[in-house]
Amino acid sequence: MERSLRLFLTGSLCLMAFACIKPVYYEKYQTIDTPWDKNTSYFFTCEMEDLSASYNLSVQIRNNNLYPFQNLWLFFAQEQPNGTIVRDTVECILADGYGKWTGSGISVYHLTIPIRSNYNFPQKGSYIFTIRQGMRVDQLKGIQQLGLRIEKNN
Repeated sequence: MERSLRLFLTGSLCLMAFACIKPVYYEKYQTIDTPWDKNTSYFFTCEMEDLSASYNLSVQIRNNNLYPFQNLWLFFAQEQPNGTIVRDTVECILADGYGKWTGSGISVYHLTIPIRSNYNFPQKGSYIFTIRQGMRVDQLKGIQQLGLRIEKNN
């Protein structure tokens, strides 16, 4: 009886833990050529088929201790299947006012920056997302990887 109860409780805890996790529709990382040249863009391509659902889009950043700034400006573009391009400028706060990295990690810090919440894609088809650094330096060191994550809302 005790074993059955323990198994039931373990299963219930697992279900509760996974019930809160949003399903990842798309997630991809790219390694940044170091230093990151201001003219170098990184591309992510994703097929969108379910227009009835809403999605959360976020940029994933992995930086190290060589990154010399508190923030990171990104130029984010979304090319829709019909060729329309939607552009955004995103400020990512990588460190607090005291220089403590806001991301999780020890020597490489991982940070998730929300771009769009509860977003409905307007068309079915292939979307191309482009990310370029928008800092005032030509060569940016300390950014190791860049990722795009799209979560499907229930």
